[in-house]
Amino acid sequence: MAKDKTGRLHVTVRSGGNRKLSSKLWLERQLNDPYVLRAKREGYRSRAAFKLKEIDDKYRLLKPGMAVIDLGAAPGGWSQIAARRVGAVDGTGRVVAIDLLDMGEIPGVDFVQMDFLDTDAPKKLREMLGGGADIVMSDMAANTTGHRKTDQLRIVGLVEAAADFACEVLKPGGAFLAKVFQSGADATLLAQLKKSFATIRHVKPAASRQESAERYLLATGFLRSHAKHGVIEG
Repeated sequence: MAKDKTGRLHVTVRSGGNRKLSSKLWLERQLNDPYVLRAKREGYRSRAAFKLKEIDDKYRLLKPGMAVIDLGAAPGGWSQIAARRVGAVDGTGRVVAIDLLDMGEIPGVDFVQMDFLDTDAPKKLREMLGGGADIVMSDMAANTTGHRKTDQLRIVGLVEAAADFACEVLKPGGAFLAKVFQSGADATLLAQLKKSFATIRHVKPAASRQESAERYLLATGFLRSHAKHGVIEG
């Protein structure tokens, strides 16, 4: 163990055994990530909680009494933040979450283990929520193949599916927040979202690793499909 340039202790993982270099580097990054360490201290399921927390602190998306749908929720960092901020624990607000992977119980969160791309998933989520949503948020990420164009198509496909769903369930004035990569959402998706939201922007919270291509698409002021075109920012 040594200190890095900032003076913090840096954990180095030894090579050897069956551990691949990529696994070694990932583990080393996790052990030295200040957001991972902070998440453990503060009781959050993942470092992703700080991404949503930072975005919400800036744009004030989550308010008491709101109904929230969390797509790709596991292990639950975003659901934890949403449940606390909309008052889901005491029944003031609602949080409904879905993921292909299992997710441990979170107070105030109704969870279903299911593939969001399953044809029955949107209906199931609407039934669980029992009404319209104030915000649909997605931290979903497609499994990567290593082939850049294929991976980008998968990522865009997930965001498009989430956006279509959001436009079906959002109340007027609602918001849509989704993970995107590379240069952000593609032009076709942005053009479609302009027809349904007042403002669209790309945001990159400090909790997102700087070397990562990860960014978030934030669409606010849901207008419904017949409304005037919105404005793209950022």
